Amino acid sequence: MPGAPVYVAGLVDAAVDKYAIIQTGGKQYRVQEGTLLDVERLPVEEGSRVQLEALAVHDGTELKLGTPVMAGVRVEAEVLAHFRGRKLFAFKQKRRKGYRRKIGHRQELSRIRIASIQAAEGLS
Repeated sequence: MPGAPVYVAGLVDAAVDKYAIIQTGGKQYRVQEGTLLDVERLPVEEGSRVQLEALAVHDGTELKLGTPVMAGVRVEAEVLAHFRGRKLFAFKQKRRKGYRRKIGHRQELSRIRIASIQAAEGLS
């Protein structure tokens, strides 16, 4: 599986659709229902559902921001797979000393699909 994030087509026309800004793994993502994302590894089993915090929600007409998270907004995602990202290399050396080190790293990732974005009454 590729290590780059995968997005569903049609996210450009967001002025009409409902979307949310979520945070997971120290990063923020703009998601709609059905969006596929590769995020930092989530500590749950494949096939299970997780609740993610929404930092902001756009209901099609207005953007509402949380302080820092939106109370009453629930973004539910299904974990499709766990995998490792592509290998990244770090190389260091000391000149004229024969000291060379090549270190590789593969990030643990989870592929998720946004199942639903639900807001409490009065928010959407």
